[in-house]
Amino acid sequence: MTEQTRAGTVIHDIGYRHYDGPRLTTRQIERALFTETVRAAFGWGRSARSKVMPLLLLASTCLPALIICIVISVVPLVDEVPGGYPSYPFSVQVALAVFVGSQAPAVISKDLRFRVAPLYFSRPLSRTQYVRARYAGMAVALFVLIALPLTILVVGALLAELPWREQVTAYLTAMGGAALHALVLAGIGLLIAALTPRRGLGVAAIVTVLLVLSGLQATVTALAEEFGASTLADLGGLLSPFALVDGTLGVLGADDASIRAPGLDEGLGVLYPLLVVLVVAGCYALLVRRFRKVGIG
Repeated sequence: MTEQTRAGTVIHDIGYRHYDGPRLTTRQIERALFTETVRAAFGWGRSARSKVMPLLLLASTCLPALIICIVISVVPLVDEVPGGYPSYPFSVQVALAVFVGSQAPAVISKDLRFRVAPLYFSRPLSRTQYVRARYAGMAVALFVLIALPLTILVVGALLAELPWREQVTAYLTAMGGAALHALVLAGIGLLIAALTPRRGLGVAAIVTVLLVLSGLQATVTALAEEFGASTLADLGGLLSPFALVDGTLGVLGADDASIRAPGLDEGLGVLYPLLVVLVVAGCYALLVRRFRKVGIG
């Protein structure tokens, strides 16, 4: 059936049904995209093969915590958690780097490769909301990956009847560090993944960057300590995302931080939290800029 309009155009009725249901707001669309990002990071809603890597990495971060719990419950001489809570993510940084490298491209690169991103932007969802949902979803997934073994540690410590006040205080500090780790790693991973639509290239680039920076930080710190350059050794933690967050916790007063950051009285310790803020804000801004270049057509 056709209908002639005043402008001389023709409207064809080809039988499509009209949608008469409720229209979602942009906030609801953003919330749905956030939820989908968290699910995708752990392979939910994807094939069984896609779930293997996230589950293996989750198990690899939790296994050391379980072993530590067994040790402190069996060996009565242990009156504290070995290694401490805040430094735990630093000790499993390889697993965290692999998780970011394997899942960040699955979250964002596929939108570029299969041209899904323009479909999001053809709706009321803005570029800023898209980036915010993806960033928040990836950060929450990383937070879960870090927070779960920390929770296992504190439960094991309390069951072993270690001083509860000290354990809870250190645990809460470590949870703050887990949030910082999640924000920093998610930002770096998503930014690198957004630079290429090729998932394999994104995986290799993210893992390489994170591990090379960690190796560089360890080398610079070791050499600086060997030659007595204490200030350079302290500032070496700025080179690695993992050491950066750990050093920030040390500056803020965490006793169990692995990185010895310069004191605030020397005017250098403030570089750690300042750089964390710059990395998170910079990655977010660059992601928004990247997706502003993605056209709808």
